[in-house]
Amino acid sequence: MSSNEQIVRDFIAAWSRLDVDEIVAFFAPDGTYHNMMNKPVTGHDDLRKFIGGFIKSWTQTTWDILNVASHGNIVMAERLDRTRIGDRSVDLPCCGVFEMSNGKIKVWRDYFDLATYVQAVMPPKQAS
Repeated sequence: MSSNEQIVRDFIAAWSRLDVDEIVAFFAPDGTYHNMMNKPVTGHDDLRKFIGGFIKSWTQTTWDILNVASHGNIVMAERLDRTRIGDRSVDLPCCGVFEMSNGKIKVWRDYFDLATYVQAVMPPKQAS
């Protein structure tokens, strides 16, 4: 296993602690997270705000790594992200592509189906 792959594995494991500062520390100072449903977010301050914004309502998360492929500075990780938000649960299949630089995440692009997440966390519609 390459050191870049181990860093990505450690990063994925860190999410279960829901500590935004720990998560952001894996990024280069000018690192970018591109959650494909949103515009890319760059730099520790903006990453902290963005990531902190969506995990603040999470009560638990565990990301299961299904497959990893790495070559040089590129690591691809297929995951199943299992998250609890209040009394709701969502199991979200994802694929992250990481570009690494000097032991830090330079760019992370994450791909998933937003409808899977929204349907799991939104309250059911009431019949009228």
